[in-house]
Amino acid sequence: MTSLSILRSEFRERRQHSEQQVVESLLQMIDINDEQVASIHARAAALVNALRDEAKPGLMESFLAEYGLSTDEGVALMCLAEAYLRTPDDLTMDALIRDKIGPGEWSRHRGGADSPFVNVSTWALMLSGRVFRNKKGAEKDLGDIMLKVVQRLGEPVARVAVGEAMKLMGRQFVLGRDIEEAIANGQHFRKKGYRYSYDMLGEAARTQADAQRYFLSYSRAISLISEHAKFEVVHDNPGISVKLSALHPRYEFVQHERVMRELVPRMAALSEQARAANIGLNIDAEEMDRLDLSLDVIEAVLRSSTLAGWDGFGVVVQAYSKQAVNVLDWLYQLASDLDRKITVRLVKGAYWDTEIKYAQVLGLERYPVFTRKPTTDVSYLACAKRLMAFSDRIYPQFATHNAQTTSAILELSDAKTDFEFQRLHGMGEALHDLLLDSTNRRSRIYAPVGVHKDLLAYLVRRLLENGANSSFVNQVLDRDVPVDRVVSDPVTYVRGLDQFRNTKIPLPAQIYGDQRINSRGWNLNDPLDAHTLESSMSQFREHQWRAAPIIANLPVAGEAEKIISPVDHRDVVGEVIQASVEQVELAIDEAQRAFTKWSVKPVGERAAILRKTADLYEQNAAELMALASREAGKTRLDGVSEVREAVDFLRYYANQACEKLQTQEYSALGPVVCISPWNFPLAIFTGQISAALAAGNCVLAKPAEQTPLISARAVELFHLAGLPEGVLTLLPGQGETVGATLTSDPRVKGVWFTGSTQTAMYIDQSLAAKGDAKAPLVAETGGLNAMIVDSSALPEQAVRDIVQSAFQSAGQRCSALRLLIVQEDVADHLLEMLEGAANELIIGDSWNPATDVGPVIDKQAQQSILAHMHKLDEQGRCLFKSRLPHGTDLGTYVPVAAYELNEIEDLQEEVFG
Repeated sequence: MTSLSILRSEFRERRQHSEQQVVESLLQMIDINDEQVASIHARAAALVNALRDEAKPGLMESFLAEYGLSTDEGVALMCLAEAYLRTPDDLTMDALIRDKIGPGEWSRHRGGADSPFVNVSTWALMLSGRVFRNKKGAEKDLGDIMLKVVQRLGEPVARVAVGEAMKLMGRQFVLGRDIEEAIANGQHFRKKGYRYSYDMLGEAARTQADAQRYFLSYSRAISLISEHAKFEVVHDNPGISVKLSALHPRYEFVQHERVMRELVPRMAALSEQARAANIGLNIDAEEMDRLDLSLDVIEAVLRSSTLAGWDGFGVVVQAYSKQAVNVLDWLYQLASDLDRKITVRLVKGAYWDTEIKYAQVLGLERYPVFTRKPTTDVSYLACAKRLMAFSDRIYPQFATHNAQTTSAILELSDAKTDFEFQRLHGMGEALHDLLLDSTNRRSRIYAPVGVHKDLLAYLVRRLLENGANSSFVNQVLDRDVPVDRVVSDPVTYVRGLDQFRNTKIPLPAQIYGDQRINSRGWNLNDPLDAHTLESSMSQFREHQWRAAPIIANLPVAGEAEKIISPVDHRDVVGEVIQASVEQVELAIDEAQRAFTKWSVKPVGERAAILRKTADLYEQNAAELMALASREAGKTRLDGVSEVREAVDFLRYYANQACEKLQTQEYSALGPVVCISPWNFPLAIFTGQISAALAAGNCVLAKPAEQTPLISARAVELFHLAGLPEGVLTLLPGQGETVGATLTSDPRVKGVWFTGSTQTAMYIDQSLAAKGDAKAPLVAETGGLNAMIVDSSALPEQAVRDIVQSAFQSAGQRCSALRLLIVQEDVADHLLEMLEGAANELIIGDSWNPATDVGPVIDKQAQQSILAHMHKLDEQGRCLFKSRLPHGTDLGTYVPVAAYELNEIEDLQEEVFG
């Protein structure tokens, strides 16, 4: 292996390390002595005192001091800013103000800030709040007089007041609406000695059109910035920041091959243009999910011989990542191998809350980021020390608004001058003015450029990043907070901790507390997880399974039928022997006999068997996912979700039984029937069974005709976990025979069913005909799932969720989006983006992790959906329809499509797919 390959392996493995291990290694790297700690503290305290005594506070400092995220008003402002400026209609705008501003106690902030802007905004928000709040009585003060004026003028005045406040806030945090305006507006700070790095706002491309638009925006910006690149040294010139996710609509590791083929040339072209202009170009930070992919793109671009001799190529590294130091090591080795000098902008990180929640949702073993803010500060200092040691190959840019951090960097620099500090436009101005005046280092402003509607996601992220009570930005001007506390040494603090991980943030496996373990997940965008899962599943790529009635120890004979994969009709997944009517009768007899012992077994023992089954599901997850892929046509992502949901059902019902059934008297029903669907052949199958078993019932399980193999494997795992014979019986077969016999038998004491409304009604009639009023029917049936998108929604997020809900699982689930209702003001733009995003979906073999949409379950489903589409096509209702790629004729595939309806009543039935 090459040095780069070894470092990349260490980088990937680091993510699996515990936070304790990583922090211990960081503390060893820093190795700051007591004398240095004292020097850092003194310098930082002097800076804070100067800020409090002399410097004029910046807008963000004033704003956060008044509206931190610890206040209800701060949270309301964040929510309002996120949506307000793109809301085109008065009706939605009034509702938004009423929702977010009405409840706030704005009057207590009146006159409380040093910034005139903050005070002006407070008046606007206070007056608006009083208009939109139903308040009994009023205080006798100036606010009451103003309130009467506003009430007389009506809601439009309040709307204008809030609108102007939001736009004023937008102008403070965005340097310009376009690059020309930004360059002009930056003249004041350039004269003071600051450089600029311009960030063209826009979070991510959803379509190829978006990607092309962002590419042209970056290219045009580079051309205009180049006119102001007057210096020979690239770091004395302005620069630009580029988001890779803005240049490709599918910037995901699972789309690795496509990203490398399509994105690398775009990034290389921008880099060559920046080189020719002699300006810096930084590849901006993305979520941890994209870090590994980003390094692949960075390496591919940097290897271009046309970039030789240019020191302006830069990478942003986030110190809150446990892998940050490893990334620096890898970048240094890459620069050494290529004989280049590159730039690294070190930041603390802007997506912390997202990273934490995402790891919890995915059920990962550990978090990719640190769970304490001081630990991130320690990581930042360790990275800073590393960068100083790498100065022969790396030009460091330290982005921070923290006086303690800047003081530590100056202490660690050993008088080196070839690095710079950076701040955000609108933040940290006073601190960086002091640094610019007192040190011989460059200082650069990271400046967002874009129209106000593009500001929102950026602004919300900044508020989240800096709005906590513990942040330096929030505390620096607060004289009630002692200076020593503001500039406390994070290294000393962390060394004094008993445990480096924040125990108030449970690990993803423990988010449900001590009572239930979260199901284990796999991150398909993590190369290690993806490779491990692929390797484990590969042994089942051509395996064939067998399903047959499982009735206690009774032997089963009969003619086997082949189970053909909907993915590729040449793939024989296995064979099944259908249950006969006689076998159904025997199964009910066995269930009755088993019921006597099972129903009186202590609840805790029944729960233990369910938990053991959950563990076995996870141990055999690769096989179950392979079955879900080949038998049910589920994509890799859906396969992971299928197993996790089944595991969650088992543990959830085990806990519910222990919590509720041990404290009350109850009687189990007896033998019950569970009839499960093919669209969730493991999850719903397991959920029905585990609920019934936990309550002491015996179960006669009839899986869907299309997916008997995965259910047979599940029943085997139940029995392997210790479930007694006869308590759970598997009866594969047709609904007309096996299902009808089961539901009409008087010995059956209840039915659990998921499927069509028509079948549920038939079962209900069958139960009624038996005359057993106590036999319940628990039915989950089809419906029409709708989404309403109004003008306050962020289109990129709405489209992401629409595509996921409508087309994931090939639309074959009750929760799939069937009906999209869009406000007219934003419909054209949203539908254009939706079509572009839908065209980016990969339709094909569900075994391929890159596939987004697999086949529908069988030919009958395919023909039904295509017939419905044909009817709407003839009526001219088609909005868009994708083309099916080569090879899909081997399975039961359907194009991704959307149709326009005149009214909801146009839908007479649910079309499942």
